[in-house]
Amino acid sequence: MRIYLVVVDESPEAQIALRFAARRAVKTGGGVEILALIPKPDFVQWGGVMATIEEEGRQRAEALVAGAAGTLIEESGLKPRITVREGDGPRIIRELIAENPDIAALVLGAAEGSSPGALVAHFAGGDMASLPVPLMIIPGSLDREAIDRLS
Repeated sequence: MRIYLVVVDESPEAQIALRFAARRAVKTGGGVEILALIPKPDFVQWGGVMATIEEEGRQRAEALVAGAAGTLIEESGLKPRITVREGDGPRIIRELIAENPDIAALVLGAAEGSSPGALVAHFAGGDMASLPVPLMIIPGSLDREAIDRLS
């Protein structure tokens, strides 16, 4: 089955990318995997504080992914695979793609403005040539009608 890997965060462009991926998956008989990344927190000297910061980050990411999955199921009927991982985004994405040969594309939403986002900049830059799947960059300026028309 063709799987579209979508990285979600709290940004509007992530929701746009998720909608695009879901519509493509429905049309191609595929599926969607939603990835939420938990940034590695800066080192805190006290272990208990560090553990609390890490747990809060995990809970925030899990809530975000649960909300995205609920929206996806409601709008498309697809039940996504959900992954939450902590660490370096590009490394985690490459690991997921290596672990799952059904992943057919990486779908990222590009932010409006001068910077499209860290992952878009990374994968659209020098690292794109070695990416083992196509990269789909969805402009954050698209509205629902445009996404529906283009997907």
